Formats: sequence, C-alpha cells, structure tokens
Amino acid sequence: MTSRNPIRARSLRAALLAGAGSTLLVAAMPATAQESPPPPDAVQEEDAIVVTGIRETIQNSINTKREETAIVDALSSDDIGDIPAISVGQAIQTITGATTHREKGDASEIALRGLGPFLSNATFNGRDATNGSGDRSVNFNQFPSELVNNIKIYKTQQASLVEGGVAGTIEIGTLRPLDFGKTRLQGEIKAQYNPYGDRITGGSGGVGWRGTLSYVDQFANDTIGIAIGAQRNDTNNPEETYAASTTWTACQAAPVVANNNCNEYTRDEYGQDLPFYLVPNAYTFRQISETDKRDAIFGAIQWQPSDTLDINLDVQYSKRTYVESRRDLNLSEGRYGLTNVVFDENGIVQSLNGISSLESNGSELSRAEQYIGGGLSVEWQPTDRLTINLDGSYSRTIRKEIERNVRLRTDPTDVNGVRTVFNNMRIPYTYSITPGSFVPTITIDPRFDLNNHNLFWDDARFRRDESKRRNEIYAGRFDAAYELDGLLKTLSAGARWSHLTYRDYDVRNGDFNLTPPIAEDRRINNLCRQAFPQTDFLSAAEGNSVNSWATFDVDCLFREYMGSEDPGLPADTRSVANRDVTERTLAGYVMAEYGGDLGAMPVRGNVGVRVVKTDVTSNGLRSDLSIVTNPDGTIRLETSGDFDTVTIKSSNTRILPSINAIFEVAPNTLVRAAGYRAMSRPNPSALGAGRTILLEDGTSFTSVEDAIRNITANGSPRLKPLMSWNADLAFEWYPNKDSLLSATVYYKQFTGGFQPVVFDEDFTIDGQSVAIPVTQSRNSPDKSRIYGLELTAATRFSFLPKPLDGLGAKLSYNYADSNFETQDIRLGDQYAPETDTVSPGIIPAANISGYSKHVLSAQAYYELGPVSLQAIYNYRSRYFQDFVGGNSQLRYVGPSETVDFRASLDLMKGVSLRFEALNIFNEPKATYMPVYGSSRQYHYYGAKYFIGMRARI
Repeated sequence: MTSRNPIRARSLRAALLAGAGSTLLVAAMPATAQESPPPPDAVQEEDAIVVTGIRETIQNSINTKREETAIVDALSSDDIGDIPAISVGQAIQTITGATTHREKGDASEIALRGLGPFLSNATFNGRDATNGSGDRSVNFNQFPSELVNNIKIYKTQQASLVEGGVAGTIEIGTLRPLDFGKTRLQGEIKAQYNPYGDRITGGSGGVGWRGTLSYVDQFANDTIGIAIGAQRNDTNNPEETYAASTTWTACQAAPVVANNNCNEYTRDEYGQDLPFYLVPNAYTFRQISETDKRDAIFGAIQWQPSDTLDINLDVQYSKRTYVESRRDLNLSEGRYGLTNVVFDENGIVQSLNGISSLESNGSELSRAEQYIGGGLSVEWQPTDRLTINLDGSYSRTIRKEIERNVRLRTDPTDVNGVRTVFNNMRIPYTYSITPGSFVPTITIDPRFDLNNHNLFWDDARFRRDESKRRNEIYAGRFDAAYELDGLLKTLSAGARWSHLTYRDYDVRNGDFNLTPPIAEDRRINNLCRQAFPQTDFLSAAEGNSVNSWATFDVDCLFREYMGSEDPGLPADTRSVANRDVTERTLAGYVMAEYGGDLGAMPVRGNVGVRVVKTDVTSNGLRSDLSIVTNPDGTIRLETSGDFDTVTIKSSNTRILPSINAIFEVAPNTLVRAAGYRAMSRPNPSALGAGRTILLEDGTSFTSVEDAIRNITANGSPRLKPLMSWNADLAFEWYPNKDSLLSATVYYKQFTGGFQPVVFDEDFTIDGQSVAIPVTQSRNSPDKSRIYGLELTAATRFSFLPKPLDGLGAKLSYNYADSNFETQDIRLGDQYAPETDTVSPGIIPAANISGYSKHVLSAQAYYELGPVSLQAIYNYRSRYFQDFVGGNSQLRYVGPSETVDFRASLDLMKGVSLRFEALNIFNEPKATYMPVYGSSRQYHYYGAKYFIGMRARI
C-alpha cells in the first residue's frame, strides 16, 4: 500500500530550506565583505552608530562566539529586556543546534545537537538550578525572558565548567549592575490573546496579560550597584487532546477473544515469532480549560569596595500556579472484545472493532510551583597576576499538585432505570487510522448518545491525589587563576562541592467507589449536570469524530456524594512509591590556557582535567499489602501502615580530560578543534528506590499475581553516569560584525546504554509471600556513537539599496546520526541477572532520549529606523522522549514545525510598541507508543498573540 508520508515531506522540506537558505546567505556574504573600504571619516562616523534591537543581539552573539575559547553559540544583549522572545525557552531554540520540547504550546525542555535534556547541563548564573519535574533541566518557564540578558551554549567542554553536559552546557545569565554602568528604569505591559480561549464557555475569552518592571542604578561613586526586576504573568492556555494510556500490550492475533481481554503475547512466547498487534489499556478524549499565573522577582547587588575586590549577591524568586478543569470521555477497556483487527508488520493497528464501558470523567487539578535561588560570589585580586573566586549558592524548588477526579460509568440501564438498547455496560465502537496520520477515527455506535447525561451514572468513583516534589541544592566552589608569561597564559585550579536532595510523595486519599440507591444517583446526576464547556472541540483534527459528550460539575459531585468538595490529604503520606534521594558531588580541576604563534598563525586554547566523585544514597519504603475489593468488583492494594526503610548506596568517580585549540588561519577566519570526555548523570527521580504497583482493570482474576499488571521500580539507584568521548572540528568565518559562516563536525562515542532488567521480589500480600517480577533499568555494556554536522549562516544585506539594506537573516541547522539503543521496559530486550543473559524483545529499540536527526531554525529580520520585524521558523524531526523517572515504555514525539513573528515600532525615545505571534499555523504536538507510527496522543493549543508597550528611561 502506498500513501503520502507527511513526516518524510516535512524532513525533505526542512533539508531543502536549509540548503537553499545557506546558499543564499553564503552568496550574500562576499558582497558584504568585499565592499570598498570607506574613508577614515566615514569609519569614525560608523563607529559612533549605536546598534540596537535584533541586529544588536545578533552582533553580540557573533562576537561572543568569536571570543570564547570553547565552541560556543550565544544569544546576548547589552540591555535588560532585549532578548527577542516571549520566554527563555523560545529564545534558546533560535540558537544553533538547540531545539525545544513543547508543553502547553510553549518551549520547555531543551535539546542540544539533537540530544535530549538528560544529556545537557543547564546553569543559572554559573550554578546548578533545581526544578519540580525530577530531572536536571532548568524549568525555563519559571524565568521571564525580560529579566535575562545573555544565554550561552557551550558545545565543547573545558575543565572549569560544571560537569554534566555530554551534549553541551546551557548558561543563563542576568546582568551585574556595575558592569551595566547605566541607570535604567523600564516597564513593559503586554496583553495576550489566545483564539482557543474564545471556544471556552464562561472563560476569559482567551485574554491574559503580563507586566514587567525593572530598575538598575549605581551609587557611592559607582562602587555599589543594584538591579531589581519583577513580573506578573496572568494568562490562560486552553488545550484539547486525545490520548491513549501509557501502558501498551502486545496481543496475539489468534485466537480472537470476543468477550474478554485479548490474549497477551508473553515474553516466554517471544521466540515463537507469533503475529501480534499493539493496543493500549484505554482511550481518552480530554478538554482542558486553564488559568496560569506566575510572579517572579530577580534582584542583584554588586559592590566593589576597591579595584581588587568585587562582591556580587543575586537572588531569584518565582511562584507559578495553574488550575486545570479537565473533562474526559474515557473508553476504559482498550483490550476488551477486539475483533476484525487489521495491523501492519510492526504491530501497528490500522482498524479494529471493540466494546468498552464508557466513562464521563471530570478532574480539577491545581499545581503550585515555587522556586528560590541565588548566591554570593567574591572575586579578589590579591596581586596583578592572581585572581581568586569564591561562590556559594542555594537553589530550591517545591512543586505541589492536587487532583480531584470523579468517574461516572455506563450501565445496562440509564439513571431512570430504563434498559438501554445494548442492555450492557459496554458499548460497541470502531477504531481506524490512516497510515502516516496521527488522528485515529473512533466511532461510538450511533445508537448511543454521548451527550445524554442519563447514560453516565453508575459506579461513581472518587479520587483525591496529591503529589509533592522538593528538589534542593547547596553548592560551593573555589577557583584560582594565575597569569603567566610565555606560551602558557593562565594556570587555573578549583574545586566544587554540591549537596542535592530530591524527595517526593504521590498519595491517594482512598479510592472511593460508591453505589448508593439509584434514586440518589438520579438526584445527583440531575443536580450536577453541566453543558459541554467548549465549542468546536478538536475541529482542527481531520478524522476526529467525537466533538462533545455529557459532562458534570466536579465540585458538585464531590459535595453531594462525599459531603465535601475536598476530602483532604490522608494522615499518613508514606508510600512504597515515595522517593528520597541524596546526591553528594565533589569535583576538582586544573586547566592551563595557552597562546602563541605557530609559524605566522596565532594559536590559543586551553587544556585541563576535571575529576568528579559522586555519592548517591536512595531510601525507599516497603510494607505488607492487603487486598480490598471495591463495590464494583475491582480490587485495590492498601499498605498495612508499618513501613521498613530500604537504603541503597552507590558511588562513582570519573576523570574528564579536555583540550580546546583555536587556529587563526586568517584575520577573520578561525579553525577550532576540541577533544574531551564528558558525563551526564541520571535524573534525580531516576535514582529512587520506591515501587509502583499497577493493577489490571476488570474483575476476573484467578490469583493476586494475575491481578497485578506489573511492578516497576521508581528508579534505579545504582545507575551510573552516561560517559562519552568527544571530538569537534569547526570552521568559522567572520566577514563583518553582522555576518558569520560556521560549520562544525562532531563525534561522540558513548559507553553504556540503558537496558531493562527483571528480578523477582517477595511481597507479603494478605499474609502470604508472593514473588512478583519487578522491572527496573541498568547500565548496559554496549557502546554506541553519534556524529553530526552543525551549520550557521548569518548576515545583514547592507549592500542592498535603501530601504532594503535593513534586511538580515540567520540560518542554523544540525544533523545528527546515532545508533544508541533504549529498550522498551515491557516489550524490548531484557536482562536476566540470574542467568546473565539478554532475552530479545519484539519491538525495536528507540534511540537516546531527545534525539532528533534534523533541527533547523531560520530567521529573517528587517530593521530600519523605528521599525523592527522578525519571522522565525523552527523545525525538529521526530524523537524519543522518556517519561520523567524512567522505567517506562517508549514514547516518541512526532516532527514539528512552527512559525513565530515579532514586530516593534519605536514611538518616541524610550517608548516602543511591540507585537508577537506564536505558533501562527496552530501546529499540533503528536506522540506515539510504543513504536513510532502507533498513535498515542495529539494536542492542539492554537496560536498566541501578544501586543504591548515598553517604556525605558
């Protein structure tokens, strides 16, 4: 069968754009570089011109790249608030080799050179920063771009950098007030409009706002400087989505089971090469209404009591809260009664018939995330040659999330006791999807009216889930640099100590399954009915057939059934799933910077080594379990209340040599070479020692073992860092201040991938000892590699006649090829420790998390007089994205291409009108599990528009 492949078309389009754009820019550069030199007076006049806006940012970025010893790409502005983006994440994805993962329509996690955030290290003012996700990436949504003035990405390592970045190190910086050297009072107000918000009934109409105020000044003869900035962000991010569950099963194609769950293709049968297809446990349509508020305050004090002493104190505070109202239509039995299944050679379902109970679920979710961080640094120059730096820092993030969920299910009768045409709680449906599409068509039997509230009333279930994550880092470092004469210019040495803790709990206050008299169900059903809260649900998803369903007021249901809108937190938050991780790191380095001439060619660089020792202590809880049968016949497991603590310790020491060399082969041409060893640690949440127990849906089980779907370790404390040997070679040409042409080839060899391992663990359930297989991850001995190519071309077309000489462009492209392997935790290769063998899986492995083969960013800008215009196109090819915490099945994110636009108009000196548009063409996000092409979820967010005014004095 042949069909148009939109994914391949996108990749081809991106590659053609990269090639055509590079050719155009390269052709333009000689015209700029070869312009006849102006007379001396003209040179002096041009030097006096103050360049601002986008052009100034690009000039600063080019100059930073040129002056750094390592291979660096940057986005830098001399003034506060001039980073041209609505968020830090949006800004970073315009830097060569960087791209983002999108959540709620905005940039979140950063991938460098096609490699995910796990392989990158991010620092804020040179220090590690915490987040509430359990990984090591910086939550860029916590930091307003208006209060950041420089972003650097170190593509190669040097001994003085904080370890952790195999792909690179992202450094976010705020200004120092004395270095800024000017008094600045600045205010900005922006209104936001999201057209999707107009679809929400009773909402804000898609309107939000953000306001920023900052002040920088110097006192006491310019020996004391202060900088303070604050922002309030009050917006909404409505979302509509379809999603399958995160657990997928391989079903045997034969025999067909029409009245039960499909027969699972078990690991013991994999060697028989049986035909199979992949299905989830459930399918869900979800409508989301949301409000999002963030307050942020940044402050800095810089004191220079003498020419030899510089003291800096900086503090950052951010508090973000958002509330989601979710309304779900859930087909809860995705493996039940499957017939007429059509699937391809990879097990991807193309069509099937099934029957499932239907559920109208409602949730009220609130999340509060608070970040506080900062540090004190002291730079002392006791002699003309010796410089000593001391730095102490603290960073803490606390994220608390509460979700109240209620389920109402179908029944053989409606709420009035009248038998339905099906006389069954399960309703027939069909599933079909066109190859290459991410939108399945799920058609419910038309005899069932999805919008009839009478049909959703049975087996009322109430859950109150609360999770809390606390991530904290204390760190201190000492650096000393001594200037020398001769070939060695500077000798540096230093040490760094850090103490990281990560703790979380995820507790449920009961699983309240209620079966009151039908008259009471009827009363509450009629009282709590709610009109579907959105118009045109998933209207942009071609092929979707579900546009609305019966929904209910969650607060009303809790109040009427439970007697309270919020049952509150259980008295005991201990759980076998809790994580308690402590990581202590001690690192030291020596580094020499050198410079001289190789014949007539200037050469400079650095060489050094960093030694890192990491100690991990992970505590987990274990408890006896008891089986509780719910009124609807399902079961749940409850702990006895008596817990034992299990402590697992791990330690490792790594040596990281590095060398960087720069050859100035011509006055405007540099060749760079680098070789280094790098490491990336597992996420803190991936080092937990807890256990997650998942139970099967349904009621017919012959044993406890059958009822337990699987037990997964909440982390693997003995995981070691992923290590790599790396080599980079770069060519850079700087024709003028506005232009750059660079190409970098790089190679990375990894030692040790990740592989599922299964072992039996004894659990006491209802007083009986039961051996249950537990799945976690281990470091495999496999070697893998990645090689890639980075291209950057930027220029301003100053040779064109006025007014076209205000045109400029920048193009960056990254290509990467990797053979790294990440196995599916259930269906991939598994290691058996008792036999020291690996049993093959039935689905292909994914690459490394976050890996994209193609990443492209293209910008065009126009600046002339008071007008500034910029259009940005971003493309990223598909990639595998691990779930935070690891030990999960494979999830892929499809390719994406977004177009953003920014414009500003200077109304008078210091006052400008600004406009921004994000995701103009409403690009959705699509994900697949557990093989690429098997649609799991898609999101639509819509475009976002911002208009505002900025004033500075």
